[in-house]
Amino acid sequence: MTPHDEARLIAAARKGDSRAYAALVDAHQQAVRGFLRRFTGVWADADDIAQEAFVTAWAKLNRFEGRSSFRSWVSGIGFRLARDARRAHGRAGARDAAWLQTQEVAENEAPIEDRIALERAMAELPDEQRAAVALCLGEGFSHAEAAAILKLPLGTVKSHVTRGREKLLRGLETSDGH
Repeated sequence: MTPHDEARLIAAARKGDSRAYAALVDAHQQAVRGFLRRFTGVWADADDIAQEAFVTAWAKLNRFEGRSSFRSWVSGIGFRLARDARRAHGRAGARDAAWLQTQEVAENEAPIEDRIALERAMAELPDEQRAAVALCLGEGFSHAEAAAILKLPLGTVKSHVTRGREKLLRGLETSDGH
């Protein structure tokens, strides 16, 4: 595809012509997928990320300034998406490893009665509050991550965690007979 043809298709796509955008995708998808396959090393992930990159490019086409080719621009979007996915995967792996380690310690230290009492106290919490407590206190997610997962406002999640923690402590004190 010549630079002139590409510019013409981009101009039409910016006006909402989905067929023009489809032509851009057809012209560049193999190169973007090939790059991402080599970068990620996992073909299925690369294909998903390439698709997401083209969807993102369509949504942000008005931001394309033409300082590089469309292919380069979409490849950059794909790279950032792949890098972010890799970072998130690394954080999730580290979080999972830390959680497993704390679980092993907790299971070795906490008497079965305490674990049962905690499960009962958790069951008494309202659903959204229980989910926020489980994510933030049990799994180590940040309040912001929990808000995104639960599709709740950040302040609501913070409130759920604070109130849930208080209810759990009261419930555990009651089960201890204090």
